Amino acid sequence: MSILTEVNTIDTTTSTEPQAINETKISSEIKTTFTSEEIQKLLPHRYPFLLVDKIIDYVPGKKAVGVKNVTINEPYFQGHFPGRPLMPGVLIVEAMAQVGGIVLTQMSPVEDRLFVFAGIDKVRFRRQVIPGDQLVMTVELLWVKQRRFGKMQGRAEVDGQLACEGELMFSLVN
Repeated sequence: MSILTEVNTIDTTTSTEPQAINETKISSEIKTTFTSEEIQKLLPHRYPFLLVDKIIDYVPGKKAVGVKNVTINEPYFQGHFPGRPLMPGVLIVEAMAQVGGIVLTQMSPVEDRLFVFAGIDKVRFRRQVIPGDQLVMTVELLWVKQRRFGKMQGRAEVDGQLACEGELMFSLVN
């Protein structure tokens, strides 16, 4: 599994002193966004179950903010519900968990191992999510024990309105 927290950038600085020359130095900068392709390198989920389109903010070991663009083409809308499509609540929670998975997979390399749900607490649904909405999910790490178990606080919003929130527990399995 790749760890994508750092990228090398070249910083060319010019000194204003008369005898100074241009210096090129390599600096290390924290990666704060992830594309769909980068997410697929980190998470095992694939269509139709990959529910995160991009990560728009990432703070290593602390939190991630992900986006899911909800479209009428989602396979679950065919039956949930005909004539009144609503994104199932369990999939909103799963989408938040996938954003949390980005935080966990970046904390330590875990080749051939998988983080799975160990529990879900205090989950509440506050607003319906429908086709055309953009679900913005913020997941913050609360704690990790023995690098095997973790708990996160998740929050999903649409247009700044709270759609879902709750605590998500994870366990690392072989």
